[in-house]
Amino acid sequence: MSALPRLVFMGTADLAATVLRRLVADPRWQVILAVSQPDRPKGRDLALQPTPVKQAALELGIPMDQPAKARDPEFIERLRTLAPDLMVVAAYGQLLPQTLLDIPRHGCLNVHTSLLPAYRGAAPIQWALADGLQETGVTLMRMDAGLDTGPIVTTAVTPILDEDTGQSLHDRLANLGGELLVRSLPDYLAGYLQPRPQPLDGVSLARKITKEDGRLLWERPAVELWRRLRAFTPWPGAFCHAEGGGKTRLVKVHAASLSDGSGKPGERLDYGKGRVVVACGSGALELLTLQPEGGRRMDAAAFLAGHPLERFT
Repeated sequence: MSALPRLVFMGTADLAATVLRRLVADPRWQVILAVSQPDRPKGRDLALQPTPVKQAALELGIPMDQPAKARDPEFIERLRTLAPDLMVVAAYGQLLPQTLLDIPRHGCLNVHTSLLPAYRGAAPIQWALADGLQETGVTLMRMDAGLDTGPIVTTAVTPILDEDTGQSLHDRLANLGGELLVRSLPDYLAGYLQPRPQPLDGVSLARKITKEDGRLLWERPAVELWRRLRAFTPWPGAFCHAEGGGKTRLVKVHAASLSDGSGKPGERLDYGKGRVVVACGSGALELLTLQPEGGRRMDAAAFLAGHPLERFT
């Protein structure tokens, strides 16, 4: 009986933890090491918090390593000593050097949450939603030293729904990626699935999201703001400033829908029935769930009971 393929898994974020759990649940291979970025301080007390992959690895009884940099020579030498058959990478957060990628005899496979070559980079899930795509998916890619430029092994597609947010799409793609990986690994390891170069056309970059991306700029079309609000949920979230009663306050917007109406961008259009409808560059957006700075989230009617609104900036 031949020995099970020995795998090293590299990942950091929640998506990677989902993929790791699905990988470990399959008895056809052995995960001998999990690698994530170092723990980071979080919360008001800035206490170190374990990464999602570290939490998963500890629960699953998998040895862990957390090098400060993946290109650290001592870390690379430890991997050489382990001599894994394959490395699987998902949402790790650092570019990997070629010296590391060359260690496993079957190379390194990356679970990337877009249909490459579109949306290479840090935030493919959010930008696909913000850009109004009707579908996205997962690409299983054999890694090279570039930014998501390696050849494609296989893909899986999912629609983007009107009710999707960045969180719901993230969770669906995490599960889809785990399933695609375990379904494809046997044929890949046997040599039946051969990677093919990425197309030269259709390349795009999904840059890292900043907090400022959540600002609602009312000069933009309503449909664009609606997509961005959904894309940037839960982080950084959508926000704007609201004027009313002689005050200007920061407001977070947690849910909205497209509405009829037109006016000067930022103007409140509907003053009846507890509704908050705001004119945009074209069309209008109805704000359904709002949260004042330092307060709780509430529906529009409850918000209006304590916060008069006239216009938004």
